[in-house]
Amino acid sequence: MRYWLYLVFKLAAGATLMYGLWMGIVFFMPEPEILTTRRKSWFAQDLKWTTAALVFSLISVGVLKIILWDQLYRCRTCARRLRMPLETGSWTSMLLSGKPRTEYICPYGHGTLKMPEVQISGHESPDWEPNGEDIWKELSNYEETRK
Repeated sequence: MRYWLYLVFKLAAGATLMYGLWMGIVFFMPEPEILTTRRKSWFAQDLKWTTAALVFSLISVGVLKIILWDQLYRCRTCARRLRMPLETGSWTSMLLSGKPRTEYICPYGHGTLKMPEVQISGHESPDWEPNGEDIWKELSNYEETRK
């Protein structure tokens, strides 16, 4: 739940930022001259406004892309950034170790994200695997049984 609330918060913050940028454009750009008796849309009637709308759209898409990219690399439970990237698999020994991918782990042991390195056969979604129990307890138990 925290993961989705954090996404909603970031999207709201991005929308607020972009709204403020648009209000700044409206405030600082001069109003175009009206050539006819009725008022038309500023977009596609004035080159300055059309250029400003294009740049604003590109910045908006960039902000949305950054927000979604950041959200992809967060834990699905606690919304913290995933750490400890580990490259696994190789093309030369694919039958033994699988395709090359990068695995990220939550610092609190909530789960593991497996990202494919290369997408040859179409889009492959990242694989999030939650851990059954606390991973750090499992590791400490493993060390104790090993001694």
